[in-house]
Amino acid sequence: LVPITWDEAIDTIARRILAAPERFAFYGSGQWTIPEGYAAQKLMKAGLSSNQIEPNARLCMASAVTGYLATYGVDEPAGVYDDLDVADVILCWGNNPAEMHPILFSRIIDRRTRGEKVTLIDMGTRRTRTTEHAQHYLELKPQGDLAVANGVMRLLLERGTWAKDFVARHCAFRGAAEPATLQGQAIDEQAFRKGLEPFTPEYVHEVAGILPADLSLLADLFGNPALKITSLWCMGMNQHTRGTAINSLVHGLHLLSGHFGRPGDAPTSLTGQPSACGTAREVGTFAHGLPGGLRVDNEEHRHEAEALWNVPAGRVSPKLGFHTVEMWKQFCTPKPQAGAPPGTGGAIDTMWVQVTNPGQTLPNLGPLFRAKEGLEDKFLIVSEVYPTATTELADLILPSAMWVEKNGMYGNSERRTQQWFRMVSPPGDARDDAWQTIAVSHRLLELGHPGMLDKSGRWIFETKDGSGAEVPIWDFTHYYDVNVDERLFNEYRGFTRMKHKDLAPYSEYVKARGLRWPVVEQADGTWRETRWRFAEPHDPYVPKGAGFAFYHSVSKDGRAQIWSHPYTPPPEVPDESYPFWLCTGRVIEHWHSGTMTMRIPPLRRAMPGAYVELNPDDARRLGISQGERVLLESRRGK
Repeated sequence: LVPITWDEAIDTIARRILAAPERFAFYGSGQWTIPEGYAAQKLMKAGLSSNQIEPNARLCMASAVTGYLATYGVDEPAGVYDDLDVADVILCWGNNPAEMHPILFSRIIDRRTRGEKVTLIDMGTRRTRTTEHAQHYLELKPQGDLAVANGVMRLLLERGTWAKDFVARHCAFRGAAEPATLQGQAIDEQAFRKGLEPFTPEYVHEVAGILPADLSLLADLFGNPALKITSLWCMGMNQHTRGTAINSLVHGLHLLSGHFGRPGDAPTSLTGQPSACGTAREVGTFAHGLPGGLRVDNEEHRHEAEALWNVPAGRVSPKLGFHTVEMWKQFCTPKPQAGAPPGTGGAIDTMWVQVTNPGQTLPNLGPLFRAKEGLEDKFLIVSEVYPTATTELADLILPSAMWVEKNGMYGNSERRTQQWFRMVSPPGDARDDAWQTIAVSHRLLELGHPGMLDKSGRWIFETKDGSGAEVPIWDFTHYYDVNVDERLFNEYRGFTRMKHKDLAPYSEYVKARGLRWPVVEQADGTWRETRWRFAEPHDPYVPKGAGFAFYHSVSKDGRAQIWSHPYTPPPEVPDESYPFWLCTGRVIEHWHSGTMTMRIPPLRRAMPGAYVELNPDDARRLGISQGERVLLESRRGK
C-alpha cells in the first residue's frame, strides 16, 4: 500500500476510463445513499453511454422485484411498517427478523409488553431467535414454501373462504408462459383451480414437511376476514431457485384471501440494506435500469431520460450491461488476445467498487473474484472505510466517509425516503463517495471526454450557488459550499412521476422524518405521503369510489395478478454422496459481511466466526461434538 494524493488517484481513474469507457464497470450496493447512486448512474448512462453498472441488490432482491412486477406491474411494496403495529397475525416466511431486522422486530415484541395480542408464526428450515418469540414454529423442507402457499390457496377455494368479491373486481389469474416472462399468460379461475388440485394437505406434508393440521391453521387464519395478516420475508424466499415463483404466490395468497390494502393486511418483502429500495431499485442502478423504474431497453424511457438529463438523443445506450455475476466473470477473465473470435470473454478491464464487499459476498468467489489475482491487465478500485476481503486485491483504495460523516438520503422497504445532514467531519483524507464520482467526471471533462457535456455545452454535474455562480464541487474544499445532495436529488425527482413513484422536493424531507412515496402536493401547498398503496383513500392515484386500482397492471385493466406456479423439487436433493442439506442463516453479530460489526470487541467475542448446526442424531452417528471443526464439501467446493 503506497500512499498517493487524491489528485493522482482521481487522474488515474479518469485516464483508465478514458482509454476504454466500454471496458469500465461500476459496482455498488443498497448502502449507496440516493445521491451517491444517482451520481454513479448519471456518470455511466448520461456521461459514458454505458450500462455497465450494478448493485449487489441484484443478488438479494431480484426475486422480490420480479414478484412485485409480475403481480402489480411495478416494483416496491404496497404495505408499510405501520402494519406491524396493528396486525393480528405476523407470518415470517423463512426469515429471521429478530436478528436481521431487530428494530422492526422490537415493534412486534413491544406490543406484547403493552398487553396487546399478536400471533407470530415462524416458518423456516431452522430454529432461530425469532422462533423463541413465536407461538407456532412450522419447519419446512427447503423450497417447501411453494407447496405451502399452494396448499393454503387450495383450502381457501375448497372451503369457500376466499375473497370472491375482491378477486372478481380487482384481480386476474395468471399462468406461466413458455418461454417464461413476467407477463405470463391469462388463465381463468377454472384453470387456476386445476393447478392447485395436487396440493392436498397430505401432499404438502410429503414435499414440504408441514403437518396437515398446521396447513389447516394457516388456511383458518387467511380465511378469516376479521383478522389482519402481515407476511414478512427476506432471503429465505428470495434465494432459492424458485424465488420469483414463491414471491408471486405469497402476493397471490394475500390477494385471494383479501388480506390486502388495509392497515395490518399486507405482503411485505424486507430488504437487508438501508437503501436497497431507494438507491438500487428506485434510482435504477442496474445494467437494465434508469431512475424512477424506467429501462434502458425501452425507447420511450431512454428519450425521457435524455430530456431530463439534457443530453443529446442517443446518449443513453439501449444495450444492456452485464448483470452482477457476468460482470465479475468478465472482470476476472483475461482480456482476449488479438485475433480471438468476437464475444470472447474478458470484456471488463477496470472495476470501481463503492459501499460493498464483493470479495466476501459474491457467490462462487474463486472464479468471480479471486481469479483477478495475477491478471496484470485488470484494475480494481475500491472506495472503503476499513480493510476488507475486497481491498486485499485492490489496485487503488480510496478512503471514504461513513454515513455520519456526510450528508445523505436513504429509501427503505416501506417506500420511505429519509434525509440527514453530516454529524461529524470525516477523519484524515476520507471523502464522500458522491464527491469521488463527481471529481472523476470533472477530470474526464478536463481530459476532453465529450460525454461529460450536456447538449447545452455544460458539465453534466454543473452546480450553481444562489447567485448563479458555478461552485467548483470537484474541489473537495468547496464541496460543502452548497448542498450537492439537494442539487442531485431535485434533479432525480423528475424521473419519479412516470411510474407513480413521486418524490417531494428535498426541502420537504428536511422538515419531515421521512416520507413514503408517492408523495403528492395538495391544493394548499402541503405534501401528502402514501401509506397503503393501490388502496382508497390512502393512495392519491386510486380514483374516488374505485376502492382499489392497480394502475400499472400487467393485464392493462387495473387488476393485480394472482399467479399459478407449481411446486418443483430443488435441483439438488440429498443423496448417498452428499447426504445433507446446507441452508445458510444469519446471526445478529455478523451484520452484512461483518466489515463494521466484527471490529467491535464485544460482538467479536460473542460470535467470533460462523458456525454449523447439525441434527444431534447425525452428530452422534458421525462422532461430532460441540465445538469441533467440521469440513463441509459440496459438488462445487469445500
